[in-house]
Amino acid sequence: MAEAKLLISSKNYSSWSLRGYLLARLSGIDFVEERVSTDDPRMKEELLMRTSSILVPCLIHGAVSVWDTIAIAEYLNELFPDAGMLPKEKKARAYCRSISGEMHSGFAALRSSLPMNLRFHKPGFTVWSSAQADIDRITSIWRECLTNWKGPFLFGKKPTIADAMYAPVVTRFLSYDVAVDDLCKAYGETIMKWAPMKEWVNDSHDEPQEIIELDLDF
Repeated sequence: MAEAKLLISSKNYSSWSLRGYLLARLSGIDFVEERVSTDDPRMKEELLMRTSSILVPCLIHGAVSVWDTIAIAEYLNELFPDAGMLPKEKKARAYCRSISGEMHSGFAALRSSLPMNLRFHKPGFTVWSSAQADIDRITSIWRECLTNWKGPFLFGKKPTIADAMYAPVVTRFLSYDVAVDDLCKAYGETIMKWAPMKEWVNDSHDEPQEIIELDLDF
């Protein structure tokens, strides 16, 4: 019997579910997935960003339920301190927490104008200026991390919480044909080759559910 259960929604559309999954895989916890249907009105509201309350993903571990990605990350880091979810060095740990929190609470323009859709690809997509400002900030973060900690992940040779938090952004850049510099492009390739990421993307291709509002050719 698995040690924990992770409630997720759509693998194609849900960036938060992807983050929760990557965090669980990072920790090494033994877990099973349970899909919450996107037909559930609450789940659709979350995916369409019409609610400020994000209740999925939710990690259920014994009598404990944790439903926020940052809370899930910190909970799993407490349970598995040797899993390397945070960098070992103090300065790097602080920076990792900071940029993870920034991803968690910010970049609203990017989220709304470039929603995650793994089956979508729009060459030549026009990015609005507000979203471009978010893209510029994100790529600046990536370049700083990759320069200071030498890659291929943000804090060195192994993925951390920050990589789980920014992984859905990589998919957005690919879906909407966002141009980035060579260093950021290489980072994106690293994320897409990450084994848990490849598993998630492969599973998303078999997902029958569609949300018309997120599949518009806009």
